[in-house]
Amino acid sequence: MRYLSPLVLMLLMVLFSCSKSETEINPELVLTKEALTLAKGSGTTLLAIQSNVPWTASSSQSWCTSTPSSGEAGEKQINVSVTENTTNDKRDAIITITAGSLSKQVKVIQAGKDMTIPADKTGMESDALVLARKMYLGWNLGNALECTGSAITGSASSGETDWGNAIVTKVMIDAVKVAGFNAVRIPCAWNRYLENTTNYKIKDFWLARVKQVVDYCVSNDMYAILNIHWDGGWLDNNPTLAKQTEVTKKEKALWEQIAVYFRNYDEHLLFAGTNEVNMGDAGGTPTQDNYNVQMSYNQTFVDAVRSTGGKNAYRNLIIQAFCTNIDQAVSYLKVSTDKVQNRLMVEVHYYDPWQFCGMEKDETWGKYAALWGADYKQYATGSLAGRAATWGEEEYVRAQFAKMKTNFVDKGYPVILGEYSPTRRLSFTGDALTYHLDSRAYYLKYETEQAKNYGIVPFYWDNGGTGDKGCGIFNRSTTEVVDTKALNGLVQGASAGKYPF
Repeated sequence: MRYLSPLVLMLLMVLFSCSKSETEINPELVLTKEALTLAKGSGTTLLAIQSNVPWTASSSQSWCTSTPSSGEAGEKQINVSVTENTTNDKRDAIITITAGSLSKQVKVIQAGKDMTIPADKTGMESDALVLARKMYLGWNLGNALECTGSAITGSASSGETDWGNAIVTKVMIDAVKVAGFNAVRIPCAWNRYLENTTNYKIKDFWLARVKQVVDYCVSNDMYAILNIHWDGGWLDNNPTLAKQTEVTKKEKALWEQIAVYFRNYDEHLLFAGTNEVNMGDAGGTPTQDNYNVQMSYNQTFVDAVRSTGGKNAYRNLIIQAFCTNIDQAVSYLKVSTDKVQNRLMVEVHYYDPWQFCGMEKDETWGKYAALWGADYKQYATGSLAGRAATWGEEEYVRAQFAKMKTNFVDKGYPVILGEYSPTRRLSFTGDALTYHLDSRAYYLKYETEQAKNYGIVPFYWDNGGTGDKGCGIFNRSTTEVVDTKALNGLVQGASAGKYPF
């Protein structure tokens, strides 16, 4: 065997290395920085790179881009640009530079928007108990601003008439006050009005429209409660560990924006974090995890509002029981931690007995009821035979409301009865219809009176429906009262009831 001399071997190696293609060169990549920090506004900064082969750049987030996105070997500079961060939280993106088989990353950190201003107690003197006492009788602007559906990009009023009610006007709210109400609960949807589903920015026109309706109330010396209602269920139907992080991020972003937008309103405006958080389509019996997650949503709401400062540092806030149910409240609700004392209220709803308040037809397990109250059982004859409520009457009402007084009101947390109403059944005629409507009016009088007696602020649920199975008191188009008996029952109950604080 013949051997090659070392000199020959060296010459062969040099020749071999010179014959390598560009793709066989060992890539080299040097980045001048490992992280870039930018302010909350839109802006651009430079990143210098050095590579011996062509390279590409990509970003992990759409709000952060790199220009150019590719280049040849050598020393280069790329522009790293970000859009404005409208949230209160800082956010991160990753720029990945790839050169051949080699990749390196740069972290991009953008500051959040500083939403906090100094606390301002002007016009916010009333704590929860004092403010609750000022709310004489409440009314729900139901099936209006909380309409859900596809995304809306149109005018200020677009979307709110989707469920059959007329657009909300100042004349309508004025009529509500003349009828005897001095507080309005404004159920509100936000999801269909998002401009950006990444940072959850609410469209400006919708915030302006909601403000217009709030102003109809506040400028008329009425109290207003603004919430995130069902809103398609993204919050209300997801009290689960699997959804907690996602829902919390969105809830926080929405409430920060709402709170900042309405921050200068005095104590006439209250915020309510959610509506009826429940198990949704999943159904089943809630677990302790479900209760814990729901209470974390309450806490997220309180923290988000307080973080904005100004009058929001003292605003009275309303948290909800699971499914806004009295028994769930008593057994599981823990009141949120707050930075300020005596500024929280608790919300429940009341539709008991359901056979009288909500059942629309007979079921295999029971009949709907058209009569309620001890004095109305005598009329359960003829077409009303078997139509008297079988449970949930006067004694039950007092027992349920007493639970809320003992567990919350007596501990300094007044209760908002955010919704209550019995279905109006117009399929009956003659005396039967008279007895039903009288019984319904009595129910409203009794519920309202007893609610106030136990420290619970009553807000009647009005869905705008004026026909059979509706519960509207007003014709929303003409603003005329169409259910005088129900209105009289509510006003009489409010007059007879006396808050215990």
